[in-house]
Amino acid sequence: MRLFLRTAHELHDLLIKKEISAEELNKAVLDRVESVEDKIGAYITRTRENALDQARAVDQQIKNGEKISPLSGIPVAIKDNMCTYGVKTTAGSKILSNFIPPYSATVVKKLDAAGAALVGKTNLDEFAMGSSTENSGFFTTKNPWDTGRVPGGSSGGSAAAVAAGEAVCSLGSDTGGSIRLPASFCGVVGMKPTYGAVSRYGLIAYASSLDQIGPFARDVTDCALMLNAICGHDPLDSTSAKYPVADYSGFLKDNVRGLKMGVPEEYMAEGIDPEVQSVILKAMEKMESLGAVVEYTSLPHTEYALPTYYLIAPAEASSNLARYDGVRYGIRAKEAEDVIDMFMNTRSLGFGNEVKRRIMLGTYALSAGYYDAYYLKALKVRTLIKEDFDRAFEKYDLLLSPVSPTTAFHIGEKTDDPLQMYLSDICTISVNLAGIPGISIPCGFAGGMPVGLQLMGKHFDEGTLLRPAYSFEQNTDYHKQFPEL
Repeated sequence: MRLFLRTAHELHDLLIKKEISAEELNKAVLDRVESVEDKIGAYITRTRENALDQARAVDQQIKNGEKISPLSGIPVAIKDNMCTYGVKTTAGSKILSNFIPPYSATVVKKLDAAGAALVGKTNLDEFAMGSSTENSGFFTTKNPWDTGRVPGGSSGGSAAAVAAGEAVCSLGSDTGGSIRLPASFCGVVGMKPTYGAVSRYGLIAYASSLDQIGPFARDVTDCALMLNAICGHDPLDSTSAKYPVADYSGFLKDNVRGLKMGVPEEYMAEGIDPEVQSVILKAMEKMESLGAVVEYTSLPHTEYALPTYYLIAPAEASSNLARYDGVRYGIRAKEAEDVIDMFMNTRSLGFGNEVKRRIMLGTYALSAGYYDAYYLKALKVRTLIKEDFDRAFEKYDLLLSPVSPTTAFHIGEKTDDPLQMYLSDICTISVNLAGIPGISIPCGFAGGMPVGLQLMGKHFDEGTLLRPAYSFEQNTDYHKQFPEL
C-alpha cells in the first residue's frame, strides 16, 4: 500500500479506522521525498520534524477519541511565497534567501488549524513570475512524468510534489495560470478560486489585483476539502470578500445532466497542438455523453488578453517589488558608496533576469507620459474581457477549454524567447483578469504527457465547477495514473 500516492480522503478514512497512524503516513511521504527529491527538486525548504510533530499530535487526538478534521495529519506542501512563522520563505528569489517571517499567512494558519502536517516549502519561478519554474533563483524543478521537461509555473514545485508523491496536497498561487498550468503539465487537479475568496494576507505579492491562492490535489474531492479549509473572509486582507462559504464537498455529485457548457472558439484556434486538441475534443464528447450540453461560443476580446496582462501585472509588480531595497530585510549588497548605490547593487544582485525584465516593463508603463497610453488603456481592455465572460455566463453555466496549447515543454526550450514562454498562459490569463474561478483536471495524454481540461465559472460559483469536474473524474481514470520515477 503506497500511502504516498493515496488521496487525502482515503487516508482520512484509514486514520479514523486506525488502520494506519498519522506518523506512519508522514514517514511514508517523507521517505518518498528522500528517495525522489534529487530527481524532481520540488522543495526549497523541508520541514521534516514539523510534519512528524504534527502527526504525533493527531495520533494522540485519535487515541483520545477526539474527532479529527479531514486534513488532520495529511502531509501538505506550501509554495514558498507564503509566509511561514519561523520557517525560511524566499519567494524563489536570492533577495529573500535569508528571510524568516515573524508571522504566518492566513492560509498557513488555516491549514495548521485543520491539523495538516507541513512537509516543506516548494520551489517556484522567482516572485511567481514565470510559466516553467526555470526562473527560480535556486534551481529548476523537473516534471515527474519526464524529468527532461518543465513542471509548468510558477507553482511548479507544488504541482510536482503532489504528482510525485512528495505531498498529498499542496498550495500554490495563481496570477495568470500559475496553478492551472502546472496542474495540467503534471497531471493533477489544480484550482484558482474567485479573486477574494481566499485571503492573500501573508502571500508575497506579485500583482495584487490578480494573485489568488488555491489548492493542488490528486482528485476533485481533495480539492474540495482544501477549499473548505482555506476559503472565507479575512479582515487582515482588504481584498478579501465577505460571502457565504459553502461546504464544497456537497457539490461532488456524479450528475451533469442539463448543465450548459460553452467552449470559447478563441481557445481552440491555431497554435494549439493537434494532439492536445484531440484530447480536449474527446473530453468535450465525454461531457456530452454524460448529459451536458456543449456548444461553441466566443470571447471576442481574448486576443488582447496577453498584452493586457503583461501591462497590468508588471506595473503592479514594479510597485510591489520596490520594497526589496536591502534596508529592512533580505540580502544587502556589501559594496556601496552611498545609500542609492546600495539600493541599486542590492537589486541588481538579488533579482533574476525575468524579474528585472518585468520591473522595467511595469515602471515604463506607469511612467509619466505613458500611463494613459499603456496602463490605463490596459485597465479599460480588462473591463472588456470581464464583460465577455459576463455575457457568456448569461447563456452558459460554465466554460470549457484547454489549459495550455501544448503539453509540458523541454527544459531550456523557451528560456531564450520570453514571448514564446508568455504564450503558454494564453488560455489561463483571462480568468485572472476577470477574477473568476478556474480549475484544471486531468483529461488524457498527448505524446505520453498529461493534458488538463480547464473549467471556468461565475464569480464565487466554485461549486458549479466542482460538480462536472467530479463527474468527469468518476467516469474516467486519468487522475489515477501516476508517473513511475
